[in-house]
Amino acid sequence: MPITRFQEEGKMPHSLRPRSIRARYTFAATVASLVFLTIIGGVVGIIVRYKVQARVYAETQRVAAEWISGMTYGDVSRTVPKSHVDLLQVVDVHGRVLGSSAPMSGKPPLSTLRPPVDDRIVHLTECSSAGKCVLLTAIRLSPAEAGRLRLPDSPVVYAGMSQPSILATHRLELFISAAIALLAALIAWTTWWAVGRTLRPVEAIRTRTAEITLSDLSLRLPQPPGDDEIAQLARTSNQTLARLEAAVDQQRNFASVVSHELRNPVAGLHTQLEEALLYPGDVDAHGTIQAALSTTGRLQAIIDDLLALARLRTAVPEAPVPVDLGALVETEVAARVRGVPVRAHISGEVKVLGNELQLIRTLNNLLVNAQRHAEAAVEITVERSDGQAIVTVMDDGDGIAPEDRELVFEPFVRLREGHRRDPGGSGLGLAICRAIISAHCGSLRIEDSPRGAQFVIRLPLMDGDRYGTMRIATLKQETV
Repeated sequence: MPITRFQEEGKMPHSLRPRSIRARYTFAATVASLVFLTIIGGVVGIIVRYKVQARVYAETQRVAAEWISGMTYGDVSRTVPKSHVDLLQVVDVHGRVLGSSAPMSGKPPLSTLRPPVDDRIVHLTECSSAGKCVLLTAIRLSPAEAGRLRLPDSPVVYAGMSQPSILATHRLELFISAAIALLAALIAWTTWWAVGRTLRPVEAIRTRTAEITLSDLSLRLPQPPGDDEIAQLARTSNQTLARLEAAVDQQRNFASVVSHELRNPVAGLHTQLEEALLYPGDVDAHGTIQAALSTTGRLQAIIDDLLALARLRTAVPEAPVPVDLGALVETEVAARVRGVPVRAHISGEVKVLGNELQLIRTLNNLLVNAQRHAEAAVEITVERSDGQAIVTVMDDGDGIAPEDRELVFEPFVRLREGHRRDPGGSGLGLAICRAIISAHCGSLRIEDSPRGAQFVIRLPLMDGDRYGTMRIATLKQETV
């Protein structure tokens, strides 16, 4: 690609671009410093030249004025002042040298310029064909001075000196260029070192990240000291890794439990069907089909509950709506026409923000579970307390031991009494209930009670305190 096209597009070839962040920052800092230092160096060069030239002109003007004041009639060159400004001449209007310093004896006039009457002092530079230059001050004598010396037509006094080497050569430019190159190199090295030191934790994080695999998520990224952006990145990444490790462990355990729970009914179904095929005369086909249907029904229930639990954990929640928990409980209690009677106690209007169908499923699961284990009755209460809606479902059965109260919310965990009372259950009902309540920013626990098991739901009220309002706002944001 031609260079002109790069210039037109304002782009650099990919092969010429710095590949690492460290190189990019160093390259950018070096280019910026070169531009800045070049501008500063140019300004410094101009100022130095101007200062040197102004000093020379001031000296030549001083010497010329001193020489004029010391001139006498008849010998204008006898009182030449001693100075490093040694090129002095008095030239009349016809270009004749009337007097001069020793170095200018017998030489032509230094310049043909004659200052005008209204501007008697002029500074100028005269260069010869050989390239040698002289800095001059030309002063036109006033009529009074010319009359004192009896010189006609106001002659001109020239005072000059050879151009200093700092102006005659390129030493100043070379010195400034060398200083710019040295400073740019120092800035480049400093930037390279500083960026490298800053990015050292990033390299350590990258190296450790490359070592982390799905089979081993226990490794954590090194956290640099302080609270800068890199430290925050490492801390956040470690928190993400911790959550990912927990999710993977949960998924593995869940997959293991699911495979175990499904293996037994599938193996039993396979054995029944295989016996029916191998021994058609000895096996009751109708009974086999009935048993197979029962097994497939249990499998279908397990699969449905698994899908519901997976949707709760992964699906995007629907937009929450106001739900009157008292009305939901009254409806569910009215539908309990069989089994142990359920008595409801509702204290006023208790509204929350959530998914009505999911809350109905939670109440239904808890009531079914309570009726299964109750002896004579089930009590359900709905009340408000400290900005929360509290729903309590209590039976009068044997209860749940304290050490098993968290265990029953795990998928497929069924205590011996529960398995005896409901052999066909999937063991996912309580896990689904807790997942639904957690998705509503609430809690579901088993608490102490005088008799039986007491399940307590706590949800933030719509008109609750600041904490509850914040939790509802968070739920709203998650559903957008």
